Amino acid sequence: MIEQIAEAGVVGAGGAGFPTHVKLQSQADTVVINAAECEPLLHKDKELILHRTDQFIAGLAAAMRLTGAKQGIIGIKKKYEHVMTVLQPKLGKTMQIRPLDDAYPAGDEFLLVYETLGRVVPPGGIPMAVGCVVMNAETACNVAAAVQQTASQAVVEKYLSVGGAVEHPCSLRVPLGTSLSDCLKAAGGASIPDPAFVVGGVMMGTLETDLSKPVTKTTGGLIVLPQDHFIVQRKRWTWERTVKVGRAACDQCSFCTELCPRHLLGHPIEPHRAMRSLGFSPERRADVSGTMFCCECGLCSYYSCPEGLDPRGVCAENKRRIIAEQRSSGQRSSAFLLPFREKYADQMMRNRKTPTSRLITKIGLAKFVNKAPLRDCLLAVQQVTIPLRQHIGAACVPVIHAGEVVRAGQPIAKRPVTDGKPALGADIHASIDGVVKAVTAEAVRIEGTGK
Repeated sequence: MIEQIAEAGVVGAGGAGFPTHVKLQSQADTVVINAAECEPLLHKDKELILHRTDQFIAGLAAAMRLTGAKQGIIGIKKKYEHVMTVLQPKLGKTMQIRPLDDAYPAGDEFLLVYETLGRVVPPGGIPMAVGCVVMNAETACNVAAAVQQTASQAVVEKYLSVGGAVEHPCSLRVPLGTSLSDCLKAAGGASIPDPAFVVGGVMMGTLETDLSKPVTKTTGGLIVLPQDHFIVQRKRWTWERTVKVGRAACDQCSFCTELCPRHLLGHPIEPHRAMRSLGFSPERRADVSGTMFCCECGLCSYYSCPEGLDPRGVCAENKRRIIAEQRSSGQRSSAFLLPFREKYADQMMRNRKTPTSRLITKIGLAKFVNKAPLRDCLLAVQQVTIPLRQHIGAACVPVIHAGEVVRAGQPIAKRPVTDGKPALGADIHASIDGVVKAVTAEAVRIEGTGK
């Protein structure tokens, strides 16, 4: 089963794209399914569970068998009663639903582990440190498809939500490599002139100006916003502006720290200290090693700060700097050695959660339709561009050439092999029937032969 999952190219569909076959080789007592979907305007996981209920449960069961887990937990927001009503009668005896508060960022895997199991993952650690494996809802469906007994089903499709300022907000099922522009057209196009685009979630996603870019295994959404929207303007801030404004306006109120979800877990991250460090020259800045444990959820920058500053950007920059310094010196992070207040989570977190409804109002999303029903028919496209690196690890090596005829599901790139062992990564497959038009070190372009 592990090899089938590896050959199918299954990766984490809701995060950085860690190869799932590697994760499922771990031994754990619990598999936790992340169905929280806490990013505003995204709904594809909830829709997928409703439309692929049996497949979703089969994926959870397979993950439990592989990891030896004695229980499977599904973390989903309690407001989605209709989803839980569909799920509950079909769950196995060792599976259960844990309803979550409608708060952001409930989908952060550290918070999810705490909310579902009451366990605190240590700073810089992974859920396996406390005996559990966390898997996204869409990943569970892909695992089920990969291990079905008839034949291995490769990951060649992706589900994503298209929302914000579009004519018909929806969740789509598209071939991997579909252009973002094709996804936008499927949602009826933008409903405003001169729109801006965020790929991923509004809070953690990135601005994109080139809609010819493809959908990958980790793309969760395409959000359309006006150019002058608060989120768009903030995501355009340069590092120089972040430093200049932060130095001038931060009054050390510490709201960014008091509402930081990882800080509330007891982790040694204090965004207000990172902001304070901007007042010093780089070589004299106070110790900000705690920023290593920022999850970059954006809550401090987009919600908590009354001055409209960017603590997230400062933490993220410090994190990159510290990692670069550690690599250049050959050091490894001593994350597990850092003290943290594990009991602090139980004392403070319950009353300091950020309600999603309040977040949506604060960041100017209340005027948009917060629904995205699934269009279950696979979107028909004439061309796909499939990147060779859609995962954590090494880029795949093409195994086809320009001019070849390929069919959907056929391998087109494999993990590189070193010393007889495949490198960390996930195989790539053709997502449509067609002719290979171009093969580069970055991607394979296929032109469809169908109608």
